[in-house]
Parts: sequence; C-alpha cells; structure tokens
Amino acid sequence: MADDKSKRDARDRNRISGEEDYEVAYFARKFQLTMPEVRDLIAKHGNDRETLEREAKALGNR
Repeated sequence: MADDKSKRDARDRNRISGEEDYEVAYFARKFQLTMPEVRDLIAKHGNDRETLEREAKALGNR
C-alpha cells in the first residue's frame, strides 16, 4: 500500500506503512529497535500505530 501524501487526514496517522522506509526508520529510532524488528512487528500485529507502540514497549522491556 503506497502512502499517498496528498491525503492528510487522521486515518493515515493511525497506521504505519511497512513499505515506507522513512516510517519504519522513525518508529525504529523512537523505540530503539532495528528496522527488521519493526517490520516483524508489523507483520505479526498489523499496522495499527497504537498496537505497534504497545508491542514495541513490551519488546523493549524484555
């Protein structure tokens, strides 16, 4: 799914596109993960930002 930058509404902010390197890189830096770890989280839990943030925090606490 390509990220259409002309459509800027709240729905896009609730998702993280695993195909967009800049989104994956930002999320990885934010939670001190690697890009492959973030892509694994997206594959396992979907691209909902709230869910991914919860899982990333749990991953960091291990």
